[in-house]
Amino acid sequence: MKKIILSSLLCLLILSCKSSSSATSTKLDNKTEAALKGNWKISAVTYPGSDVIKVTSFDLADSKCFIGSTWKFVSNNNKGQLTLNNASCTAYTTPITWFINKEGQFVMKILDEAKSKTVKSGYVLNIANLKESTFQLTEKINVAGKTVDVVYQFEKLN
Repeated sequence: MKKIILSSLLCLLILSCKSSSSATSTKLDNKTEAALKGNWKISAVTYPGSDVIKVTSFDLADSKCFIGSTWKFVSNNNKGQLTLNNASCTAYTTPITWFINKEGQFVMKILDEAKSKTVKSGYVLNIANLKESTFQLTEKINVAGKTVDVVYQFEKLN
């Protein structure tokens, strides 16, 4: 009986010490979310070796196809839309959900167009240099065993 009680207490102690921090934590940074509200476009995509390395962004298209893409962020319901409209790439529009967690990370999920509740994939990016009319999202990718930052430069449209 003592072993059962001791085991139960040990399990309870281990579970209570578990970190509650996670990239997809439900705690939100509403102030940063409000700053992103509106329509934006990606003005540049940069990363080391971009002249020789091809990167597929968000499992959708070549990173260069995202230059000129438009993004809509609605902060009161964390919905939005991204539209690839680069003339040299295939046009594409998809709904997204997004939020900024307390760690300052931009968490985005790409939704299936047919069933907006079906999640195709999710991404966690770091947000930086947030100003009234510009900000950056940084995605860490693996290139030949080395971590490389892909930086998406956003500019406000309105």
